[in-house]
Amino acid sequence: MHAEISFLGLFLQASLLVKLVMLLLMGMSILSWAMILNRRKILTTARTDSAQFEDKFWSGADLSRLYHESNARRDNLAGMEQIFYAGFKEFVRLQKQGRSQESMLEGTYRTMRVALSREVDRLETNLSMLATIGSISPYIGLFGTVWGIMNAFIALAEVQQATLSMVAPGIAEALIATALGLFAAIPAVIAYNRFSYQVERQENHLANFMDEFSTILNRQVAAGGN
Repeated sequence: MHAEISFLGLFLQASLLVKLVMLLLMGMSILSWAMILNRRKILTTARTDSAQFEDKFWSGADLSRLYHESNARRDNLAGMEQIFYAGFKEFVRLQKQGRSQESMLEGTYRTMRVALSREVDRLETNLSMLATIGSISPYIGLFGTVWGIMNAFIALAEVQQATLSMVAPGIAEALIATALGLFAAIPAVIAYNRFSYQVERQENHLANFMDEFSTILNRQVAAGGN
């Protein structure tokens, strides 16, 4: 309780610019935590959905039946199922046009590559903002600290006898800006690094599935040609 009152008192005593810096940093911290929780939920859901579809895909289910099931939910597809749906849809379309085996497989692979790129873009949403908050928050806090200390020493120069009790509050309120900058930056940097790693792993997982699915289609076309 005493720490809360002390912080509030130092905030109220700070200069207008330092107050604005503190409010900005608190706002950036709240924003980063909102993005962290949202991104964590999205990435967890993406991994779960991919695992469930992959189990269904490798269970030996008929590809046409899987496609029709996905088509019934085509507006809500994401991740691995979206890549499968886009690829198989293009494969069927090119097959109906009587394209060559090489043309069908190349067209299908390009379509799946586009779907993969869109999925990665979806998973990476707001990561750049987290990186920005993690990068600039300490500098914004440092700016507030420098400004506060500068004002404290200017006020100190106007008195005859300087004491520690006179300069300490000004320095303390200035240092809070640095603390708030670190408070906003550290979770954002940790979350950015963790989420970037998870997105990279998910991208590799989806790319491996895309290659495996292309191999299955290649065998299916070759068997049909024979």
